[in-house]
Amino acid sequence: MKVVKMNNYNSEFKINDRLISIDSPTYFIADIASNHDNDLDRAIDLIHEAKKAGADAVKFQHFTADTIVSDYGFKNLDSLSHQSSWEKSVYDTYKDAECNVNWTEELVRASKRENIEFMTTPYNFDVLTVIDRYVNAYKIGSGDITWIDFIEEISKLNKPILLATGASDLEDTKRAVNSVLSYNSNICLMQCNTNYTGSLENFKYINLNVLKTFSEIYPNMILGLSDHSPYHSAVLGAIALGARIIEKHFTDDNSRVGPDHAFSINPETWKDMIDRSRELENALGDGIKRIEENEQETVIVQRRCIRLKDNLNENDLITKDNIEFLRPAPKDSIEPYKVNEIINKKVNKFKNKGDALYFNDLMG
Repeated sequence: MKVVKMNNYNSEFKINDRLISIDSPTYFIADIASNHDNDLDRAIDLIHEAKKAGADAVKFQHFTADTIVSDYGFKNLDSLSHQSSWEKSVYDTYKDAECNVNWTEELVRASKRENIEFMTTPYNFDVLTVIDRYVNAYKIGSGDITWIDFIEEISKLNKPILLATGASDLEDTKRAVNSVLSYNSNICLMQCNTNYTGSLENFKYINLNVLKTFSEIYPNMILGLSDHSPYHSAVLGAIALGARIIEKHFTDDNSRVGPDHAFSINPETWKDMIDRSRELENALGDGIKRIEENEQETVIVQRRCIRLKDNLNENDLITKDNIEFLRPAPKDSIEPYKVNEIINKKVNKFKNKGDALYFNDLMG
């Protein structure tokens, strides 16, 4: 497919050597996030499990608690949304969930051994200088959609930007997209809902049709879904609507204690998601209506053709009374919609009752 440049963005780009486009297989990112439980060995094990389950990339989140949340601010906040169920304070939970920047080389080596892409979401300026040489694309989390200075700084690094748009409106989205496009033409715009409870109730808030809105505003832009809902419905719907990058949280055990484990996808479910998605991709096709290769025989056995109800001798007339429309319809037999072309025509040979009629059976 030829790259289409609309305004100042591309209709396809590569993450490392993997092509991302509407005509390419969907790219799946296993967001390990905090599910490493502050254990490097466990983080490496999760990389291995993600690869086995069929993920194209593993993603971590590089932050320190004091550069992402205000301890004072959260302790004096009346409503904590999904964070109200956390056993520790918001600050301490983020502290426990930090991905040690000193792990980076080990995580990258483990990813290379598994032949899976290493990615991360950075949450402060300092970490950019550490991780930039290790990553081929950047995911910007929904919570930073209004931090334009940071978005622009990442965009200047000239690597594909995956921009999540959870808990934002169209004005927020356009502002952030414009800030990326000021410096970078490779962007994936991702629909997202940032309620992390994993409740079935959340399906009515995922709003996959926003992907249609995105495609109307930004024709041919790469689209994606960052999803936190259970099972595969949202993912399959997003792919059907044109999303080609999917991100979901990944764990090996949903029963573990931690902020992300409960709503994450485990290896068995992840593999099933990939399998169903590949089936859907095959089923979507190219949009050209045609008789498919595997239908060639059913054209014959399921369609009707014009057949004779009586024996006809040479020079006999074909009338509506001596024909009927029955299956099968051998190649080149006369189809029912052409019936007016043969009425009152004479046959040029003897034809048995039940025979299909062909135009070379007719005189003149």
